[in-house]
Amino acid sequence: MRAALVQLNSSDDPAANLPVTLAFIDQAIAQGAEFVLTPEVTNCVSGSRTHQKAVLHPEDSDPTLKALRAKAAERGIWLLIGSLALKTSDPDGRFANRSFLIGPDGRIVARYDKIHMFDVDVSPEETYRESDGFRPGACAVTADLPIGTLGLSICYDIRFPHLYRRLAHAGARILTVPAAFSYVTGAAHWETLLRARAIENGCYVLAPAQTGTHAASTGRSRQTHGHSLVVAPWGEVLADGGTDPGVLVVDLDPAEIESARARVPSLRHDRQFDGPA
Repeated sequence: MRAALVQLNSSDDPAANLPVTLAFIDQAIAQGAEFVLTPEVTNCVSGSRTHQKAVLHPEDSDPTLKALRAKAAERGIWLLIGSLALKTSDPDGRFANRSFLIGPDGRIVARYDKIHMFDVDVSPEETYRESDGFRPGACAVTADLPIGTLGLSICYDIRFPHLYRRLAHAGARILTVPAAFSYVTGAAHWETLLRARAIENGCYVLAPAQTGTHAASTGRSRQTHGHSLVVAPWGEVLADGGTDPGVLVVDLDPAEIESARARVPSLRHDRQFDGPA
């Protein structure tokens, strides 16, 4: 299966971001992609909760979701919307950070809400409190593609290897990690973490990313790392998207998964053990 990772520089204006995303999807299809993946918060990169409340929508009326479902159906492709920021019925008004797998008929095959919230102090000048604006999910999710089972995740999830082990034991052969990774932590940890998850589980890792400085009409602008990556089950980086928006195309070979798992069958070697509480 030929997969394509779309690397975006989304602003805080969903209406302006949508035609850019659609154009990159068409570009990916023109290069033969059957499975296209977009990054985290494809529709809107914003740190302003006030602005998000003004421009975001619930899932059932979100224009980006509607248009991307229509595109998948029109072109007959599998589409992973890395995530959309969406309004919810949560009593405290927090949003969902939700990934969607769309089938070639345009239907929603799977949904995944980001479990781990990015509440960190990277430096005195760079702090994040994702849980202030977004409610965490509570369920790991897999979904079947013709090439094999996907295990869904989003961005900060990558630092929690037990999630990916659970996904691999549930049958995942491809792990998706759409992201809007911090510029600072991305430079230090992004590639290492993605390669580790691939090696540990004998899975392909597909990680489409946001990149660059993101225009903001209100609040501070944000800078993300870019470098969308495709990592093979043996740990090699097959493709790196660099720092410009664009499309990264790669062919996935299921035999590589079987080969890696046969050489180091660690998924069969997990053991229960006692230890510190």
